[in-house]
Amino acid sequence: MLYDAYEVQRSLLAGASRVAAMGAGWLNNPANPLSYGQMGPIVAASLDVFAHAAASRGKPEFGLHETKVGRKIVPVREEIALRKPFGQLLHFAKEGVTGQPKLLIVAPLSGHYATLLRGTVERMLPKHDVFITDWRDAKLVPLSDGSFNLDDYIDYLVEFLEAIGPGAHMLAVCQPAVPAYAAVSLMNADKHPCRPKTLTMMGGPIDTRQAPTAVNTLATQRPFAWFEQNVIATVPMIYPGAGRKVYPGFLQLAGFMTMNLGSHLISHWEMFKHLVVGDDESAAGTQRFYDEYRSVCDMTAEFYLQTVDVVFQQHQLPKGEMKHRGRLVDPAAIRDTALLAIEGERDDISGLGQTKAALDITTKLPEARKQYFMAGDVGHYGIFNGRKWREKIAPVVEKFIAAND
Repeated sequence: MLYDAYEVQRSLLAGASRVAAMGAGWLNNPANPLSYGQMGPIVAASLDVFAHAAASRGKPEFGLHETKVGRKIVPVREEIALRKPFGQLLHFAKEGVTGQPKLLIVAPLSGHYATLLRGTVERMLPKHDVFITDWRDAKLVPLSDGSFNLDDYIDYLVEFLEAIGPGAHMLAVCQPAVPAYAAVSLMNADKHPCRPKTLTMMGGPIDTRQAPTAVNTLATQRPFAWFEQNVIATVPMIYPGAGRKVYPGFLQLAGFMTMNLGSHLISHWEMFKHLVVGDDESAAGTQRFYDEYRSVCDMTAEFYLQTVDVVFQQHQLPKGEMKHRGRLVDPAAIRDTALLAIEGERDDISGLGQTKAALDITTKLPEARKQYFMAGDVGHYGIFNGRKWREKIAPVVEKFIAAND
């Protein structure tokens, strides 16, 4: 019923959004006398903001068609290196460029598409052969394709690294820090030929007992059964994944928007003011951000619930109790993969110390192969996107990869 009610609301808002967009266009038309009045621009801006906020959104595109390698502009094309039911390995192939360090960027499976890391990919493209985990919206995966949980996630990462081949590097942003670390532990224990040379973890919940945030507190204050009963929904019949149990992306988005409601209201107020005075360029920047931020996808119920249980409630990884298909994930097995932990000083999703904990539990890795970087005055999103990511954080990652390649 929850998902069905949402679909009804989404359909109504989509229609209202189109009407509002038409009204804004009419009021902004130079041929319309009302556009020259005092109230015309104000009403048009109001309709524009509403139209943008209420519009339906699908999966965005990366739109990265070229990059600069040295002094040369090089074409970039997307290639699917490996396709799986719940995700694919996407390769940003650069024409005529060889010999660069291979980098697997592990995108979060937490309600947003991999395109949330567009800025991460764009910044790493010039000096690296970049791949990314392009997760699929669970509501589009038929029940006949089976299930997908945290163990499957780890298996996918191993398979993706095998497809890339020996000598790759891995960068995990936020939520996938845990499965990426687990995959690296297992591959090191097996002396797997495709174990990565480095693993960079950025704002990841390795040990959420450290400086718990509102997200962490919610996970521990509610019993496991509460999550099963209140945030899991069934995909409606209109989608290929009809009947699948999922944690809907719209619920995840609602939670994130509520956490920082004041900031989001201010952003939309600023966008409104820019539109009133005709500063379309400034307004477009806010619109582009929310086009991405509001593009959400569902994750399977089994993956979400297992993550809540293993990572946020039982803290199995830092306790040395996490298992993958019955096999213990041993942090002490990591002896060959260098580790870099990056945290944001103002991160309200993964608090300070949660990612750094990965370095502490990796007891057999020489200290010289561990590195920590705290980005001052940076929030969660700023760790992997924006000016501070490009100018302060990315150079640290690049230098770390180069030193361990």
